[in-house]
Amino acid sequence: MRLNNGFFAALICGAIWGFIWMVVISVLFMLISGEITRPPVGSATLAGMLAAGFYLWFCSDDRNWFRDAVPGILVFFVLTTLSGGKPLGLDFSVATSWQILALALFIGVTALSIHLCLSGMGNRHLNRYQLEHLLIRMLKGVGFTIFTVVVALPFYVMIMTSLKSQQSLLANPLDFSLDFSQGLGVLFRSYIELFTEFNFGTFLINSAIVSVATVILTLLFAVPGAYAVARLRFPGQAFLSRSILLIYMVPAIVLVIPLYAVFSQIGLRNTLTGLLFVYPATTIPVALYMLQGYFRGLPSELEEAGLMDGLTRLGVILKITLPLSLPALASVALYVFMIAWNEFLFAFMFLDSVEIFTLSRGVVSLNSSEVPRQHLMAGSVIATIPVLVIFLWFERFLVSGLTAGSVKG
Repeated sequence: MRLNNGFFAALICGAIWGFIWMVVISVLFMLISGEITRPPVGSATLAGMLAAGFYLWFCSDDRNWFRDAVPGILVFFVLTTLSGGKPLGLDFSVATSWQILALALFIGVTALSIHLCLSGMGNRHLNRYQLEHLLIRMLKGVGFTIFTVVVALPFYVMIMTSLKSQQSLLANPLDFSLDFSQGLGVLFRSYIELFTEFNFGTFLINSAIVSVATVILTLLFAVPGAYAVARLRFPGQAFLSRSILLIYMVPAIVLVIPLYAVFSQIGLRNTLTGLLFVYPATTIPVALYMLQGYFRGLPSELEEAGLMDGLTRLGVILKITLPLSLPALASVALYVFMIAWNEFLFAFMFLDSVEIFTLSRGVVSLNSSEVPRQHLMAGSVIATIPVLVIFLWFERFLVSGLTAGSVKG
């Protein structure tokens, strides 16, 4: 029976998934259990290859769930046999429960990945279309997996470190397992101490005030400015439209020293008011650029109809343009908020008093030998969660705004 390139492509697909999932799950196993291991990636690669070959040969066109389970069983037997009964590179007497869970997870995700890539490909032979389809599926799956791991792993390490004690971190820096028997008070001790001893409640309030005020000031200036550039005709309009982002050609570090000197002379240094002069100046240009493009895409007939009905130009903006621009306004507001919330350079240079530190400035103040590392990680978690929650809330708002801003014929 003749084999073709498609079958070998399926073998390569299985080998890649076996290799990737063994590396990912072994890293997770070491982080959770604290045990150091050398994962048998060669055995896992061969197990994935054989499972993919079996799936393509017998199961890819069959909806029999028993046959779909056979590749997973094959992965288990090949991996345990080739690794000498150590599928994760350790004896089963070491962290037995975690090894069983990791092994089951490896078998499940490897078999599932092979099924998702090869399902519907036909038995034994792949034509050119199926081969390209397989390649696209595999690249999408591998890219999504690697991207998820790269993004999620630092957050996992950050959160687990923030919940550890100083003694456990010194004993084994790679052990991120948690002991829930010690109680929630001990588990969240770093967070409690940040708010009771390091003024993190004040830092949160200061960052919220500065970020929200920056969003309001930016929109107050950017909305009429972007509307004027997009709709009105005046000398220099084209030049202004194209030169809005020229300010970003000047690095922020170049502006810090002269602004520091000027703010020191007029009494704005070491105040949140000084930041409210700097932050909108850095966010208004990009807000203008984003909004003018959206305003140009809105039907001008609606605004002309409003003017004919007696509305002023300001009334047209408030009653027609802004309601239709909710998605763009939400996007700009979120972007500006994130810039102001995470900004560090100007806050580090201008703020000296602890009681007016923003959150980014407060987190950096924890980076010293006198403060335990888990406190720094807890501060990083506190700085990340509000932006994440706001982003998830704004995502729902963006979807509803797109629906509400549609034009019906």
